Amino acid sequence: MSFVSVPQGSDFPIENLPYGIFSTSAKPTARIGVAIGEKILDLAEVAKFYPENLRAALGATVLNDLMALGCEAWAEVRRITRELLLTGSPLHKDAVLQTRALVAQSDAKMHLPANIGDYTDFYSSIHHATNVGVMFRGKENALMPNWKHIPVGYHGRASSVVVSGTPIRRPYGQTLPVDGADPAFGPCRLFDFELEMAFLIGGPPTQLGERVPVGEAAKRVFGFVLMNDWSARDIQKWEYVPLGPFTAKNLGTSISPWVVPVAALEPFLVDNYAQDPQPFPYLRHEQKFNFDIKLEVDIKPSSTGVATTVCRSNYRNLYWTALQQIAHHTVTGCNLKPGDLMASGTISGDASDSFGSMLELSWKGTKPVPLGGGETRKFLQDNDEVIVRGYCSNGDLRIGFGSCRGLVLPATPFE
Repeated sequence: MSFVSVPQGSDFPIENLPYGIFSTSAKPTARIGVAIGEKILDLAEVAKFYPENLRAALGATVLNDLMALGCEAWAEVRRITRELLLTGSPLHKDAVLQTRALVAQSDAKMHLPANIGDYTDFYSSIHHATNVGVMFRGKENALMPNWKHIPVGYHGRASSVVVSGTPIRRPYGQTLPVDGADPAFGPCRLFDFELEMAFLIGGPPTQLGERVPVGEAAKRVFGFVLMNDWSARDIQKWEYVPLGPFTAKNLGTSISPWVVPVAALEPFLVDNYAQDPQPFPYLRHEQKFNFDIKLEVDIKPSSTGVATTVCRSNYRNLYWTALQQIAHHTVTGCNLKPGDLMASGTISGDASDSFGSMLELSWKGTKPVPLGGGETRKFLQDNDEVIVRGYCSNGDLRIGFGSCRGLVLPATPFE
């Protein structure tokens, strides 16, 4: 039992212990914390309890140094952190240290958990890929010929990844309002969210030309976050041929502040998605690396202040695993660095209320989505807040990610 009170239904029991970067008005320096109940354990304040070779990483202002130490170090930090939070621990017995080391989450400002050097977004949900294919190519050509052979992805914009709570401004861009006509320029009209999850790469940097075999890839997954990959659908439609997403995706990508380690998710392992045809040998693995993570998206208009859950999906809907994504990403010898971010792509289920974007929920704008207070949406409007939540549950155990929130601001007009 932890001596720190954990309210019933909390996302952050002692079995979770996610990492985040926080600061307070009393101590504005960003530092590493671990969530427990409604508190944050400041690891810099308790660094003396950890081996000397770990202390510098625990005193850093981002998680990159800790991620670089590798999975054995992560296990040691997790073990000691858990012991410190148990009843009867040295921290429990030291009231003065507790005052310094345990900070109320309500008093904390959360920051991006890592310096993100590179960001790759995959397209790994078969239901989402099928839905989009049916809309734009018809049922007979829903999946592109390569989709079941490779984890499709694209290189995203790392500089516009932001932490939950950061407002996102509606973008301007070129669109094609009427097929066959001339393009137009103006504010995005079809603004969308994408329900995703992502993981942060750990371990020492790899060298250019070095592959990460699928059997070794699990050692590279530091932990998972929630993600909302904001998307300008009308801009995307006009620009994505022939080279894929660009300005429709670089306007902002939101992630949750808490990074949940793989060790906390292991009780919720499920079978990997059945793949047919069998992938090439470099992508095959027997190890389970799929998780029963329940995902929800709310839309909260400012006009009513009422949040409505518009999507209930699950991480287990992904066709390609994180291990396959890493193996494919590096099969060419692409090098990895601690803090690289790899996202799942939109996570949709097979039911209409499990679709992970407004594009699917409104079926390309043909079916208004009902919200509370009598409002409806086909796509996002200004001053809508989008709230993504994720958690695992099994009896009395709940492992959560908190939330990933973002408010849509009006487009900035050109002078």
